[in-house]
Amino acid sequence: MAGALLTGWQTAAQKEEAAAEDVEQAKQDLQTAQTEADTEAQLVANTEEWQAFRNETEARIKVNEARIAELKVKMKKSGKSMDALYADKINALEQKNKDLKTRMDNYEQNKTEWQAFKREFNRDMDELGQALKDFSVDNKN
Repeated sequence: MAGALLTGWQTAAQKEEAAAEDVEQAKQDLQTAQTEADTEAQLVANTEEWQAFRNETEARIKVNEARIAELKVKMKKSGKSMDALYADKINALEQKNKDLKTRMDNYEQNKTEWQAFKREFNRDMDELGQALKDFSVDNKN
């Protein structure tokens, strides 16, 4: 009887230990699943976030297009001897603006690595905006 009691006690302890291990494994599985879900959410833009970003970007591209058009008009009116140089710079800025628009359209088709795309695209948009500002200032001199 003592042997059966002792054996039964060990079995309960083993069961408790196994249950604790199962609970720990379930916690780890849940944490892994949550991490994977968070990573997936960061890679893909949700519909509202994408649409807001696209609308904002399209507006910025249109502003850039207007600035470029103004620069072209000012260049034609200036009659400066450096018109060819200014024309090349303006054309380069215009091409960068078109490239950004194309990148936006291409991203819309595959929508991967959202955070990286958004960060790099915003950086490039900011650089182009600053280049247009700087060119406007240089052109006035």
